[in-house]
Amino acid sequence: MAPEYALVLHAAFEWAAILAGARLYFRERGLHGLRAALQPQNYAVLTGCLLGAAIGNKAVFWVENPQLWDPDSGVAQFFLGGQSMVGGLVGGYLGVELGKVVAAVRHSTGDHFVFPILLGIAIGRLGCLLAGLHDQTFGVQTSLAWGIDFGDGIRRHPTQLYEILFAGLLWWAFRRARARLAGSPGLMFKILLAGYLSWRLLVDALKPVPYAYPMGLSGIQIVCAVALAFYLPLLIAQLLRREAARA
Repeated sequence: MAPEYALVLHAAFEWAAILAGARLYFRERGLHGLRAALQPQNYAVLTGCLLGAAIGNKAVFWVENPQLWDPDSGVAQFFLGGQSMVGGLVGGYLGVELGKVVAAVRHSTGDHFVFPILLGIAIGRLGCLLAGLHDQTFGVQTSLAWGIDFGDGIRRHPTQLYEILFAGLLWWAFRRARARLAGSPGLMFKILLAGYLSWRLLVDALKPVPYAYPMGLSGIQIVCAVALAFYLPLLIAQLLRREAARA
């Protein structure tokens, strides 16, 4: 596939992921008795989410690919560079938390995002898979039977498919556990974010490393490890509180 067609195809799936995720988000709110229209204080949360995701999306791409940075290009290159799902999720989470502080929102807002995020990941990664070599999300060479040749004669780990399957597995698990987790607002989202960061820390070991950090880790793996170091204690603390309340 020509690079220009791959770019258009990938962008189409990205927008499809965003639109489908947004539609499912408002449906999730409706299922929980919330009005489709956002309350005034929630606009700060939504703005924080969008800005945080946009900045994190770009920032982690450059952490992953510092060798591509041109010091003379300035701020424009930062926003015109590639994207990172990890950066979008971490940045969006930080933006939401900042927005909640600004708007004095005390309740958890994350659980309604869980299934929209999983749907967005699955649709987006399908676009990555179809874009092939031009997307840079494929895996390293493999001799396994399910390896895919993306056009350069090398059978590679289809890490895009792995992530679609991972998102599907989480969807199934959360659907089964949803009722049990309902009494702990925010817990489902914490499990999602910690699970996804852990997944990327592992699965990115099957991908080419564009710029090697210490121990041969990629920039995304470094970001995942640092984020987990700060985020896992929050998840563990809520799990312990939940168990104490049930005792």
